[in-house]
Amino acid sequence: MTDHTEGSAAEAPQSPETADTQPGAAAPAGDPELSSLRDRHLRLAAEFDNYRKRVERERTETALRAQAQLLERLLEPLDDLQRIADFDPATTPAQALHEGAEMVERKFLRAMESAGLEVVEADGMGFDPAVHEALTTVPAGTAEEDDTVAQVFQKGYRFKGQLLRPARVVVRKFNG
Repeated sequence: MTDHTEGSAAEAPQSPETADTQPGAAAPAGDPELSSLRDRHLRLAAEFDNYRKRVERERTETALRAQAQLLERLLEPLDDLQRIADFDPATTPAQALHEGAEMVERKFLRAMESAGLEVVEADGMGFDPAVHEALTTVPAGTAEEDDTVAQVFQKGYRFKGQLLRPARVVVRKFNG
């Protein structure tokens, strides 16, 4: 004869209260409100995941479009630069090459400025360590010239107000 003991741990039925409090426990089959809330939660989680993926895709596409627009602005100066490179040095005067290079520089700078690039003013300005990098100093003739930029070795640039590169300069120092 088999002994069937009621209330053993392996066979004990769970009450609806214990089923809800245990992690991973399934909803009671007869609770439509809980089932509806779970379905709603799963739909919201899926919608949020789709939203997150769409926003990331749009962000990537926007960055690519911005890069393409900048490159498009640079194509015309690049074309001009290629034309200058194709000049025959035997028949082209140095003055024409110089003028062509200056024209390309102006076009290139206009294209960059239209994208938000700003030149850091330096020549003759007061030295500002926030936007200027002093490479060396030279003697200043007067006290008024002290801490002013005497020469610019390399221009500095900002992009929409943010410093990309400081202007590399020579600074006058008065030793009066």
